[in-house]
Amino acid sequence: MSKIVRGVLAAALVAALAACSTAPAQTDAPPAPGRKLDAKTQLECGNRC
Repeated sequence: MSKIVRGVLAAALVAALAACSTAPAQTDAPPAPGRKLDAKTQLECGNRC
């Protein structure tokens, strides 16, 4: 085989291996924001709660 054909086959093999590689791990969703305090609790606690 000529060097060009070998190079093309090697490139195709590398491309096939790259396509079959595992996908990156998915990151977890960010935590949900905390619940808002109702008006009565805000009056009782202020900014401490």
